[in-house]
Amino acid sequence: MMKQLHKQTSVNHRRDEEIPTAQSYSPKMLKHPRSLPRSINYLFKEQRLLFILVGILIGSTFFIFQPTLSRLNPSDPTTHSSLSSSIYPRNQDSSSGSSGFFSKRTFPGRVPAGIGRKSLRIVVTGGAGFVGSHLVDKLISRGDEVIVIDNFFTGRKENLVHLFGNPRFELIRHDVVEPILLEVDQIYHLACPASPVHYKYNPVKTIKTNVMGTLNMLGLAKRVGARFLLTSTSEVYGDPLEHPQKETYWGNVNPIGERSCYDEGKRTAETLTMDYHRGADVEVRIARIFNTYGPRMCLDDGRVVGNFVAQVIRKQPMTVYGDGKQTRSFQYVSDLVDGLVALMEGEHVGPFNLGNPGEFTMLELAEVVKETIDSSATIEFKPNTADDPHKRKPDISKAKELLNWEPRISLREGLPLMVNDFRNRILNGDEGKGL
Repeated sequence: MMKQLHKQTSVNHRRDEEIPTAQSYSPKMLKHPRSLPRSINYLFKEQRLLFILVGILIGSTFFIFQPTLSRLNPSDPTTHSSLSSSIYPRNQDSSSGSSGFFSKRTFPGRVPAGIGRKSLRIVVTGGAGFVGSHLVDKLISRGDEVIVIDNFFTGRKENLVHLFGNPRFELIRHDVVEPILLEVDQIYHLACPASPVHYKYNPVKTIKTNVMGTLNMLGLAKRVGARFLLTSTSEVYGDPLEHPQKETYWGNVNPIGERSCYDEGKRTAETLTMDYHRGADVEVRIARIFNTYGPRMCLDDGRVVGNFVAQVIRKQPMTVYGDGKQTRSFQYVSDLVDGLVALMEGEHVGPFNLGNPGEFTMLELAEVVKETIDSSATIEFKPNTADDPHKRKPDISKAKELLNWEPRISLREGLPLMVNDFRNRILNGDEGKGL
């Protein structure tokens, strides 16, 4: 009996020990998140809220008064540089030379605004050629990164050799008939043989370059959102019945003649450019280039200025085709480059005539060359070539009004510069090609 009572007591004692133990853990299992009043109470304890407010006040005071203190410190050139670049936007002057493309306005205590200009990544197709290499020089000189694409059919590495050590210059041997993938901001599409000797040499290749090359470059512009500039030609006017030629003139072109691979090729390129603009919202610009001359021009590519200069330097008679009364207008290459850049940087699609409205007959041009190089030079007449235009003179009123551009260098000023380049190349035996 006593054993059963003792055993019952022990069992009850163990139960009494177990019950409080279970009850002691139950509050943790059913614990609720800290209530909002307790969180606020935590902030007020030990002046935590006061310290938070003081920190916010100190931080706000620093950001409010720091710009003012910086302006009061004239000895900090970094501050002036950042202020000038943010307050004063760049001022474009398309008619200036390559080193002065941006205005040289200065402000007391501030650096020129042009220094703050964003560098662009630009592709120039045909950049090893005559016009292309001068354009590359201008773009490099203003601080842009330039990628030249050229297959060297008419371009020359010698035109770009002075840039080979420049970290902002890159040269790619590539034919634009084949696609290429690049990340760029602007595309200057110059790639195409531009002289009769070269574009007649392989007419199928010429029109293929105009069509497929332009398609590939427009496709690139569409993919990367780049602005695209097409260098078209005055040849789209053919043998014009309107004189001088305005951009609204549709031309008088033989679609099946010897020159049609170039004439119709450029007309097709203009069509593709406008179709991409209207159908795919590609930013485009179109320039119609008239006769251009200057250093790095090909010595024997059939263009009249180069022919005359090279022949006189070699003591050969100047070749005049026909009666010599057909007219042309001649612009110096730096004027053309200024016009191309002004067009690309402007807000107008075009097309724009880029040329010098000064008009010369071939006989008058021959006389200017004689005066510049050798007054004893002679003239040799030969039968005229097929589809040779009788008159060619640009109306540049549209470019004057919308681009604020017009040529500055006359034929008599620019020709001596070209003669010096030709004389050096001929005397050094450099008979290489140039676009």
